[in-house]
Amino acid sequence: MLRNYLLTAWKVFMRRKLFTAINLLCIVLTLVVLLVVTALLQNTFYPTGVEGKSDRFVQMVMLQSTHTGKSSRRTGTLGYKLVDRYLKPLKHAELVSAASFPQTVSVYQEGQVSEVMMRQVDAEYWKILDFNVLSGRVLNADDLQQGRMVAVLNQSTARKLFPGQQYLGQKFSAGGQVFTVVGVVEDEMHVNAFSDIWVPITSQPSSDYKNNLFGPYMAMMMAHSVEEVPALKQEILKAATTVQYDDPTIFDTAKFWGDSKLQLFARTLLSDQTEDGGAAKLLSGVVAVMLLFMALPALNLINLNVGRILERSSEIGVRKAFGATGRQLVAQLVLENVLLCLIGGAIGLLLAAGVLWWLEGSGLIPYLKVHLNLAVFGYGLLITLVFGVLSGVIPAWKMSRLAPVHALKGNA
Repeated sequence: MLRNYLLTAWKVFMRRKLFTAINLLCIVLTLVVLLVVTALLQNTFYPTGVEGKSDRFVQMVMLQSTHTGKSSRRTGTLGYKLVDRYLKPLKHAELVSAASFPQTVSVYQEGQVSEVMMRQVDAEYWKILDFNVLSGRVLNADDLQQGRMVAVLNQSTARKLFPGQQYLGQKFSAGGQVFTVVGVVEDEMHVNAFSDIWVPITSQPSSDYKNNLFGPYMAMMMAHSVEEVPALKQEILKAATTVQYDDPTIFDTAKFWGDSKLQLFARTLLSDQTEDGGAAKLLSGVVAVMLLFMALPALNLINLNVGRILERSSEIGVRKAFGATGRQLVAQLVLENVLLCLIGGAIGLLLAAGVLWWLEGSGLIPYLKVHLNLAVFGYGLLITLVFGVLSGVIPAWKMSRLAPVHALKGNA
C-alpha cells in the first residue's frame, strides 16, 4: 500500500511540474530562514567549544542601585570591587572571573596604526572558557600578581600585526603601554570570548579600579556542577542584600542576578527584574514568531493544494466508487504533502548549510563559527513534518467528503 502511495505521489509531482516547483520553493525558502535563525540562536544561547561549560556558569553584567524612600536610581555595569568583595567569596562558585568588555584601542607598530578590540581579564577567565591555544600560553595568576605587561592575541590579529613573523615575544604599543605577546589563541566570536587582544586587569596604570562598585566589567561565576547552578543563583541574590555603599544617603539597596546566556539577553532586552529575567516570555515570543512565519506559507500551500485536489476530483470519484475510504484518501494526500515537504526540507538543509558557510566567510559576523548539527537537523525535520500536516490535512479532509457522483462530475 505504501509503495502504491509513493508511486502515485511521484506521478502527481511530475504531472504538474510548475505546481511542484512553486510548492518546493515556498517550503525551501521558509525552512532556510528558520534553520539559519535556529542555528544562530542555538550557537548564541547554547554554545559549544570555547563556551562549552556555559551550562555550569552564570553571568552578571548590570548592577542596579536605589535608595529606599527616594527616587534615586542608577543602573550600570560592574566595578571590580563588586566582583572581588561580593562575588568571589561565594561558596557555590568554583571560579569567579572579572573581565572588561571589549574596547577599541589603537595599536602602534612600525609607523602603522591598527584598530583592534582589547579586553582586560583575570586568570580565572581562562579556566572558565576553553580557548584553543595555538601557540604559547594564556595569562595566569602569576602574570597578574607580578603585574606583567603581557598579552594574548587571537590568530587573525597576530597575522595582521606580525605578518610572516614569529608571534611569541613580539612587542606592540596599545593605549600608551607596551605589551609582549605570550600566546595566540583561535578566533572566537562568542559574547564572553570575543576580543582581538587580552591583557591582565593589573596592567592598568592605576589601581583605582579596585575601589569602584560601578565600572567597565562583567562577571562569570562557574558552579561546581550543573546541579549546583540554582543554588549559586540564590546565593548571588543574597549577596546583593549585603552590598554596602560608600555614601548610603545616595544608594542603600543593590540588585543583581546571576543569569544564563538566555536569561541575560532576555533581561537586557525586556528590562525584566524577575528571577528568570523574562527568558520564558522571550522564548514564547520567539516560538510564536516562528510559528507565524511558518503558518503564512502553510496557508498558501493549503490554497494551492485545494486547487490541486479539485483538479483531481474525477480520480477521487473513481477511487471512492471502487470502495476507497475517506481515511485512505486523506492518508494519500497527506503522504503526498509530507513527501513534498521532506524533499523541500532536504534541499532547505543543504541551502541552510551553504548560507551559514557563506556567513562564516563573509565577515559580516566577525569570527563566526556555526554548523548545522544533529539538533538543528532535528528542528528542521520537525518543522518540515509540521508543514506537511498543516498544509495537507485541511484539503485532504475536504477531499475525503466529496460524494462519488459529484466528484466524477468535477464538483466540489
